[in-house]
Amino acid sequence: MTIKLHCFGESGNAYKAALPLELSGLDWEPVKVDFFGGAHRSPDYTALNPMGEVPVMVDGDVTLNQSGVIQMYITEKSGKFGGATPEQARDVMKWVFFDNHKMSSQCGTQRFLMNFLPEDKRPQEVIGFLGGRLKAAFKVLDAGLEGRDWLVGDGPTNADFSNCGYLFYPEPFGFERKDWPNIDRWLSNIQSLDGWKHPYDLMPGRPSDRGL
Repeated sequence: MTIKLHCFGESGNAYKAALPLELSGLDWEPVKVDFFGGAHRSPDYTALNPMGEVPVMVDGDVTLNQSGVIQMYITEKSGKFGGATPEQARDVMKWVFFDNHKMSSQCGTQRFLMNFLPEDKRPQEVIGFLGGRLKAAFKVLDAGLEGRDWLVGDGPTNADFSNCGYLFYPEPFGFERKDWPNIDRWLSNIQSLDGWKHPYDLMPGRPSDRGL
């Protein structure tokens, strides 16, 4: 049975689920959510996810939301990306939690404020505050990659797929790869994985669809 991932290309949180699905070898397909058209608030969608968020994964009788939980399911089903030992598995979860709290939540908000709001509605004080928070998070990630190809172990894990979720997007939100040499090298490692795709190529929906 084909796994369905309800997602859209502009969502870094959805990319965190779509990328390991693509690289796992599992049979899956994206289902576009017209997020900016309000589809995530429709009764049909909230029946799948009462939180009204993206992504949602449906695999037969299994319906999951939250990218980290979907990543765990991919690991359970494919045997990949969860860490080779119990110690590594704990390290993977540590980095997933770091991403959820320090990286993606702030990257996603900052990117939305700087690119998807009308220019006269962009709250500059909030943007400045989030920029400082993100710089601190990038420092932690860059230091964690010092002398390492991957965040945990000798190959890609959900730790990598979580923390890279927003870092391939072209819209400006205060991240420049050239400023962070270890992150830049690590992102190149991810891009070199067989089957890697940019979020706009992996999932339907991009800003140009809405004239941006």
